[in-house]
Amino acid sequence: MTSAVAPFLNQIDWRRPWLAPLLPAASPVLRVPDWRAELNAQVAARALRNHRGLAIRFVPQADLPANMAYEAYISATGSVPTRDNLHDFFNAMMWLTFPQMKVRLNALQAAEIARAAGRPDGPATPAATRGKLRDAATIFDENAALLVVRDPRWIDLLRNHQWHALFISQRADFMRDCEPWLFGHALIEKLVKPYKAITAHAWAVAAIPEYWTMTEQHKIAWIDETVAAQIRSGLASSSFMPLPVMGVPGWCENQGEAFYADIAVFRPKRGTGAKK
Repeated sequence: MTSAVAPFLNQIDWRRPWLAPLLPAASPVLRVPDWRAELNAQVAARALRNHRGLAIRFVPQADLPANMAYEAYISATGSVPTRDNLHDFFNAMMWLTFPQMKVRLNALQAAEIARAAGRPDGPATPAATRGKLRDAATIFDENAALLVVRDPRWIDLLRNHQWHALFISQRADFMRDCEPWLFGHALIEKLVKPYKAITAHAWAVAAIPEYWTMTEQHKIAWIDETVAAQIRSGLASSSFMPLPVMGVPGWCENQGEAFYADIAVFRPKRGTGAKK
């Protein structure tokens, strides 16, 4: 799939398995002369609004005032400054695919910026002091992978870096019981030219029994609602787990024993030896 009018989009290989959830939103954008206008048509059709009830719109980066923080501007106006590059394209895809999560993250970021600036109800400058909550929100927004699991034992294996169990000895079970969904737009941007060491901050999502019989569209809606509620309840960097995404079964070629034995990528948990 290519675009004749936005050359930067031609870099994307839509056959990559991690991009499949984005195709419903991306396909119309890749068929029109003005990709930002099509984004706005899609958000209007979905009636997407931010946490203040303001309509979401994608606007040129130049619309962002020099003395205003990006997240605060989205919160105050509903407008998302968007450049002609892969980073901002994938950010827009997340707004269209997981809007509740994006709204909740923006609300959190804006509140933290305003709090740090001593302006609880107003916008703040880019220099507003960062804190742990805002850092965790940024990590989530930029580099999160959502790992939907049937059984919490998979979370324990991942947290303990038991790569052999996850991806080799219990590979078939992992493929049946776990579904990774990429969310971080910087993470997806890196995966346009994938390399082995790319590592996501994984966020665990315990699936309800009905999840495994849902259509993909309903799965996306359920994940969006569920994770947005999780974010509202709390967000901390300690909740993330490292996930070398090229280790996900089927996401890279030649995933044999030697592939996973590379401890520069599949690192043992600190203070332990490699676990099997």
